[in-house]
Amino acid sequence: MLRLTWVQPEDLIGHELRQAALDGREPSAIAARWRAARGPEAPLRAGASPTPVSRYLRLLAKDLLDELADLPSTLGDSEPTDLRRIRALCPDWPASAGPSPVTRARLEAAWLGRAVGCLLGKPVEKLPLDGIRQLARAAGNWPLHTYFTARGVPGDLLAQHPWNRRSATTSLAENIDGMPEDDDLNYPLLNLLLMQRHGRGFTTADVAGLWLSELPAGRTFTAERIAYRNLLLGLEPPHTARHRNPFREWIGALIRADVHGWTNPGDPAAAAEQAHRDATLTHTANGVYAAMFTAAVIAAAATGTHDVHACLRTGLTVVPPGSRLARAVRHAVELAAEHTDFDTVVDRLHETHAATHHWVHAVPNTALVAAALTHADGDFSGSICRAVSGGWDTDSCGAAAGSIAALLAGAPAALPDRWTTPLKNRLATSVGDFNGTGFDTLAQLTHREASRS
Repeated sequence: MLRLTWVQPEDLIGHELRQAALDGREPSAIAARWRAARGPEAPLRAGASPTPVSRYLRLLAKDLLDELADLPSTLGDSEPTDLRRIRALCPDWPASAGPSPVTRARLEAAWLGRAVGCLLGKPVEKLPLDGIRQLARAAGNWPLHTYFTARGVPGDLLAQHPWNRRSATTSLAENIDGMPEDDDLNYPLLNLLLMQRHGRGFTTADVAGLWLSELPAGRTFTAERIAYRNLLLGLEPPHTARHRNPFREWIGALIRADVHGWTNPGDPAAAAEQAHRDATLTHTANGVYAAMFTAAVIAAAATGTHDVHACLRTGLTVVPPGSRLARAVRHAVELAAEHTDFDTVVDRLHETHAATHHWVHAVPNTALVAAALTHADGDFSGSICRAVSGGWDTDSCGAAAGSIAALLAGAPAALPDRWTTPLKNRLATSVGDFNGTGFDTLAQLTHREASRS
């Protein structure tokens, strides 16, 4: 039986109930109706429950999803998705200065850094925090300082905390042979295509059209899969982000943000506006803010003239300061400055967010990336190891931290060989004609778009 993930109504309803509680709606009456009908809880880590429900429950789930969408939110005014309203809430929105020069070497480092951070996190994606710590300690790799390995790890521990089944064969230290395919690299490749075809003036409809022509549906997950489905149903942006999409504040838009920062070096406002146009295909509110924040941080880092702390402050200037994302990032940065032991920082973040947020939600993951970069003072190895050791969406957090820290490092030679050599200047992908392309070539193509007038 084909049990397609991330689209089954009976699985979506549990996620939407949690999302409603986060974004200022009162879902308790609808939740009671679902429980009274013996509807299942949302899967904790998987994208679908193992067996389908009755036709009645599926129809009920669809009706309740629509009723939840109609509930009023107390946060609508303080957490808008419309760009004009976002800007009105940001008193320190940066002036648009036009792009500054960026070197190919810096962009190559960024591509490499993103890949390395992603690869580091792939084997332990979906594992609980304690499992990550136990696996790394058993291999003598804690505090984390290199790729995960199964060598020396007891079999009973591997049985208790198995590696991510799709990644172990390509992402453990003993198995790495180039950069394997991952959505954390596929989306930057798609956005490079977007820049080549439409330039900085692209529209959200251009993003949608590119996805339909170049992105295999099976390579999408969570909010992106829902939006893809909505496009095929005939919906148009921004409705694609809202219709029966409980994942609209998850991390998917953040992992698409890098190219918007890379192609607007020194212009965080333009980078954030580009990220907004991309993100609103699939996301709303804090899911969009996470992408805007990341793009602005990267645009500041791409000039090589700011330290990581200034870059993170710049990122916050494009996020409504009263939003959940802004508050979470500020809290994470404060924790990182307060505690010398990063495990303590991570424990505090999990105490704050784990009970209320899914492990892929943008708010805790963005906070973790900010904490990792702050605590490591922007050092490349320190940043990616801290980001991945914090759990949650390990490959996406590692990729985001790696991209930013590598930009600050400035050149591929500044990244330790133990990280970059196994990549063999080659990545796998199903996007466009990029399969087998080297990171040096990707940097050259990105530089061309960053230099386009």
